[in-house]
Amino acid sequence: MKGKQVFALSMITLAVSQAVYAEVSMLPEVNVTSTTIDDRFDSKRGEPSNINNISGKKVDDRHGRNITEILESIPGVTAELQSGDSVKIELRGVEAQRYMGEKPGVAIVIDGVPVNERTGRVNIDLDNIDSIKVIKGGASYLFGEDALSGAVIITTKRGAKMAGVTASAEKGSFGYNKYLARAGFSKGDWVGHVQTTKAYAADYYDQGAYSRQYWDGKLQYLIDESSDVSFGFEQSVRAKDSHGTVTGVTNAWLDPRSATSGGKDYARLYDVNLDKMNVNYAKDLGAAGNLMVAAYQYLDHTTYKSNPSGFLRTAGGAFLNGTSAASNMANFKDTYVSLNDGNQTQQGIKSEWRKGGEKVGLMAGLDIRKDQDRTLATNLVSYTTRSTAITPGNPLNLAGAISANNLVTTKTNAIYGELKWEATDPLTLTLNARYDDIGAGYVSNLPAGAGKITSGQTTFRVWSERLGANYALTPDREIYANLSTGFRVPTATQLYGSTITPTGAVLANPNLKPEQALNQEIGLRAKSELFGIALDTDVAVYQIDRKDFILNTGGQYQTSPAGITEQYQNIGGVRNRGVELAVKTDSKNTWSGNVAYTYLDAKFTRNDTYWMTMGPRGAPLPSVLYNNTGHVVPRSPKQKINLSGRYNYSEVWSFTAEVNAQTGLYADEVNVVWIGGRSVANLSTNYELKSAGGVKWSLFGRVDNLFDRFYYTTIRGGSDSDGNGVYNANDPSITVNAGRVWTAGLTVAF
Repeated sequence: MKGKQVFALSMITLAVSQAVYAEVSMLPEVNVTSTTIDDRFDSKRGEPSNINNISGKKVDDRHGRNITEILESIPGVTAELQSGDSVKIELRGVEAQRYMGEKPGVAIVIDGVPVNERTGRVNIDLDNIDSIKVIKGGASYLFGEDALSGAVIITTKRGAKMAGVTASAEKGSFGYNKYLARAGFSKGDWVGHVQTTKAYAADYYDQGAYSRQYWDGKLQYLIDESSDVSFGFEQSVRAKDSHGTVTGVTNAWLDPRSATSGGKDYARLYDVNLDKMNVNYAKDLGAAGNLMVAAYQYLDHTTYKSNPSGFLRTAGGAFLNGTSAASNMANFKDTYVSLNDGNQTQQGIKSEWRKGGEKVGLMAGLDIRKDQDRTLATNLVSYTTRSTAITPGNPLNLAGAISANNLVTTKTNAIYGELKWEATDPLTLTLNARYDDIGAGYVSNLPAGAGKITSGQTTFRVWSERLGANYALTPDREIYANLSTGFRVPTATQLYGSTITPTGAVLANPNLKPEQALNQEIGLRAKSELFGIALDTDVAVYQIDRKDFILNTGGQYQTSPAGITEQYQNIGGVRNRGVELAVKTDSKNTWSGNVAYTYLDAKFTRNDTYWMTMGPRGAPLPSVLYNNTGHVVPRSPKQKINLSGRYNYSEVWSFTAEVNAQTGLYADEVNVVWIGGRSVANLSTNYELKSAGGVKWSLFGRVDNLFDRFYYTTIRGGSDSDGNGVYNANDPSITVNAGRVWTAGLTVAF
């Protein structure tokens, strides 16, 4: 259905509802709750988009090892655990087909900082979260580039509630240990805290050990009764070895820890250092509204080894030990071709002014940002890609040689705003618009030569919009609808990556257009009662159409066959449509429960040039061409449900049971390997006691995958990995779930 038709249908629905309900209470003052800086204005009243909020208290009570365990309770959210507690967040199935270091199609905002890690993942200290807000649907009208399917806004802990001293310790399966210490104060016009967290584990997987350490905190100063300034920081040092992948379902069953089957991750030995700093200023201007200004700097230094494929050679070109079979790097478990060293810097300043009124609310914002990403890759060994004679098509890559030395610079200047108008007592209309001027620059410091693009500069100018409506049927029931857009600009690799035709010509493509996404959504929010139990319900129906999707004509993650020209072009499309239902009850009741249900239909509307590599390694690799148009997007289960129930045995002791279930999915774009569904049960308990001296004691225990179900955490198919000329279930890369996992801990606060 076209966007105009969906919006017209929503307007008809609103008109009919207005005729049915004659008495509607007056809405409060119209305030603009949209923001990219702060979440203190988090009411859903009058909002035209699907929004979910998770409090910091709920995050703390979950005692999760990673943010995946927190976001499961939100319909439409897929959070794929990729290493340690590093997570790639997806909304409404967007970008489920990609699994390398690409951007997730979701704007990740932490304390106003639009975080964009080089790995495409999200690393966040769960013990420093004050709230999480998830906005679903195209959200570039607020956040700009890459908000194809929405945004996840995380605000870190702050305020006088952090005063005092807190210490905690946790232990769990596979050598898991975590320790936390926090000290805070509130005195006069000053409020602040600092905390440190350290966690480490041997992990379930062979060579899977990981560790992380955080230092973070916030200092706030009340300048006067109408203004304040705050400084926040977070430093994290993280290390992660293998992710535990194996090749094929047979190895997954026989060697779930990836200890003996010889398969290895594409990348290992990740060391990630992240530093975030931000300063926020807020001023209440009285009748003139309020003003917020945020300045930030985000540093990301990541190193890792990659590419465990190739054939070891001496500097003269001979195989390392005389035979090609023995020199195949699949037999060298700890040998990788490349050492990658990346440094990314993000700096920016934002300013927002907002004003409410009886009928109209206004917001205007300015976003200025500069990102720099330097990539350096060095050969660790001398190698070739095939077991054939050294030729121009199979060159000798010498150890110590630099294979990549690039600098990518992105400068963004944007203005954005929102108009919220109470057209009638029950009907509120919202209009958002944002204009981005994005300059993308690329410089390669490698020597110029055949097939090398040394520099380039491209500018993108993009509008993003949202048109929405909210109709209050009653004080406790409202319908909302919106059309919203998202976009993503091409990467430097897509614009200037060295691509060579069979004749040797270079086909960079600086004329690529930004990818576009259109979200169409209609939903209902309601508060009601069932058998005397208060229910908070939110149901939404949506469709996201992506066009100008950028694909490589040589195939994704593949080496195209000889004679095929490779170039990135706007030749793809995807349509994601579905239904999301959230039902919540008050967790303070003796018995309470939540339901989060997702129905997702994600298909390629265009993907007709997809090459899959076939045949044995060590020779020129044959490929098969597939047309995936109409295929289901891989790793997108059609249905997911999260059920949770809570029993408050007493004021201090509670029990929570949870079930996560999903239907089956395809592991690949070609829709050959099908993996059945799964259901996993979790159980936890919390005990809190406050002593007469004011000391608060908290104990918890948690068991994930209570019944020790065998299933795959990730499965990704893209080539004939075993080289037998047939692509089947023994070819995808698989990470097996660790099974039953327990965690227990104690926290003392005084």
